[in-house]
Amino acid sequence: MEAFYILLFLVAFLYASVGHGGASGYLALMAIYGIAPAEMKPSALMLNLFVSMTSFIQFYRGRYFIWRLFLPLAIASVPMAFIGGMINIDAGLYKKILGVLLLFAVFRFFFYRNARADEMKPFNMPIAVMIGAMIGLLSGMIGIGGGILLSPVLLLLTWTDQKQTAAISALFIFVNSLSGLAGQFTQGIAFNSNMMLYVIIAFAGGLAGAYFGALKFKQTILKNVLVVVLLLAAYKLLFTKA
Repeated sequence: MEAFYILLFLVAFLYASVGHGGASGYLALMAIYGIAPAEMKPSALMLNLFVSMTSFIQFYRGRYFIWRLFLPLAIASVPMAFIGGMINIDAGLYKKILGVLLLFAVFRFFFYRNARADEMKPFNMPIAVMIGAMIGLLSGMIGIGGGILLSPVLLLLTWTDQKQTAAISALFIFVNSLSGLAGQFTQGIAFNSNMMLYVIIAFAGGLAGAYFGALKFKQTILKNVLVVVLLLAAYKLLFTKA
């Protein structure tokens, strides 16, 4: 399990450095180590709460946060995340959906460049509400905060640059994780027995990652490690019966 804890720290570090809570990475690790889906969802959301808030504080202090875009996204997503948290889906289907979402994480880290100032576009309120609602529902069902889905959308629509995306995603993840966790509590919840240790390690990684978020040149090796983990987990979830 020592390797698990090291990777847990690295996942929290890297995700926090780009404004994410890390749920997709935590779920990937737990899938590789055979942790039951019933424990994976609440455990990932709990870790999200600590890491995403740490990341948000750092990016907010850097003045990258945009309230007028965050609010329509969050207002639509929070109630849907609660509903999603109340939905129990078949374990096999859960693994397939999660496997696909892990591939989103890979694309997020490698294939989105920062938009130039002259490429930025004003956001569309109705579309923002629709995006928030859809991501919120899926987030609650799967046990993620939704940042790994929101970030590529914001960047593709050129509504925000990378640091603005990180700031918005961090708080978006926090409120959705809280809402999804509340929804899961209504159906009964089971945390892994090592939950407290997970929190301590992920929180430490999140603190370091959020602090060093701007030093991208130091993240290349960590990013490669994380992508290997995500791809291994996606393969296991999509193509094996484990």
